[in-house]
Amino acid sequence: MNLFRNVLFWIVLALVGALLAQVLMTDPGYVLVRFRGSDYTTTVASGVMILLGVLAVAWLLWTVLTLPFRSWRRHRDRRARARLGEGLQALHHGHYDRAGKLLDQAAAESDGDADIQAAARLAAARSASARGDVASMNRHLDALGDRHAAARAIAAAELALAGHRPTDALVALDLPAAQPLPPRGLLLRARAFAASGQSAQAYGLLGALRQQQALPANELDELQERWAEASLREAGDANVLAERWEGLSKDARVDPGAVGAYAERAAALRWDEAATRSIEQALDARWDEGLAERYGRLPIGRLDSRRANAERWLHAHPGSPALLLTLARLARAQEQWPLAEDYLHRALAQGAGADAWEELGHGFSTAGDESRARLAYANALRASRGESVVEIPGRDMRQRIHDEAVVEQRDEHGMPRLLG
Repeated sequence: MNLFRNVLFWIVLALVGALLAQVLMTDPGYVLVRFRGSDYTTTVASGVMILLGVLAVAWLLWTVLTLPFRSWRRHRDRRARARLGEGLQALHHGHYDRAGKLLDQAAAESDGDADIQAAARLAAARSASARGDVASMNRHLDALGDRHAAARAIAAAELALAGHRPTDALVALDLPAAQPLPPRGLLLRARAFAASGQSAQAYGLLGALRQQQALPANELDELQERWAEASLREAGDANVLAERWEGLSKDARVDPGAVGAYAERAAALRWDEAATRSIEQALDARWDEGLAERYGRLPIGRLDSRRANAERWLHAHPGSPALLLTLARLARAQEQWPLAEDYLHRALAQGAGADAWEELGHGFSTAGDESRARLAYANALRASRGESVVEIPGRDMRQRIHDEAVVEQRDEHGMPRLLG
C-alpha cells in the first residue's frame, strides 16, 4: 500500500510539473521584487527555483542546528527504554528499591513518549506499593493524568483491593474520565462490589464480563456460582431474596451452593415453604449429598413433609450417608430416638463422618446414655482429624429386635412409626 501511494504521488507531481512547464513555455511570466528602494526582476520559473533553493537551504540549516538536540532526545529515549526494561525485571524479581529507582528515572527521561512514561509510572506505583511507600505510589498515579485515566483507575483499584479497601477501588473505577472501563476495569469493579458486600451488583456485571471475555469461561462460571450464593446470603428481607432468586439463571437455581444459601436465608427469614421447596426441586433435578444433608439441618418445622420426602429419596439413594443422617435428625426431632439411632448406624456404615458421630452423641446424651455419648463425641473429634474411631458397645438383642420392628412398621402414609 505504501508503494502504491508513493508511485501515485510521483505521477501526480510529474503531471503538475509538466503542466507548469507548458504554461511557462508559452508565457514565462514576470516577477518584480522591490526591497529598500531596489528593484529585482525575474521570470516566474526563476523565481520559483530561487524560492525552492532558499527553502532547501533553510531546511538544511534547521536540520544541522537541531541535530544535537534530536540526537540527545534519541539517546534519552533509548536510555529510558533500557531502564524501563531493567526496572520491570527488577520488579518481577522482587527488588523493589532498585525497581523504584530505575522506573522513576525511566518516567523522568521519557517526556517525549507518553506511552513509555505511562508504563513506567504504573510499574513504579506497584513498586512503591510493594515497599509500603504510599506517598510515592500516589505521586506516580497522579502523574498519569486524564490522558491515561483508565490505566490510572485500574492500577489504583488493584492496589486498593490488595490492601482490602474495596470502597476506594470503586471510587477510583467510577471516575468519569476512566469511562468506559476496559475488560480489566470491569472485572476489578465486580470484584470490588463482591468484596464490599454487594455481590448482587457483581453478579449483574457477569454478562458484560462474558461479552468482553475478561476471563476464561470456566473461571466466569466459578465466579457466577460464588457471587450468586453470596448475593442470596446478603438479602436483607424476603422480597429482596425472592427478587434475587428469580433473577438467577436456570443453571444457578439448581447449583448446590446457591440453593443452599437461598434455603438457609429463607429459613432465617421464617419462609419455611420456600426453604424446603428450593432444596426439594434441586434434589429432584440433580442429586447432591451436601444438599441432602442440609435438608435435615434447616432450622424450621415441617417435619412430617420433610421426612416423607427424605423417605421417598431413600428408595432411589439407599446408600446415601447424607440422606440417612438427615432422616436421623428428623426422627430425633420427632422424639423417635431408636429409629434415629438406627439411621445413624446405617449412615456410619455407609461412610458418614464427624457429623453423624456428633448427632449420635446428642441422641445418647438425650437418652441418658452418658458413657456412649462421650464415646460418640470423642469419635466425632477423631473423625474430624482423620483419625481412627473407637467402636461403640453394641446394643442388646432385645433392643436390636425392637429397632428392626420400628423400621419395618409403617403407618398408612408409609412413614416409619414407633411400636407401642
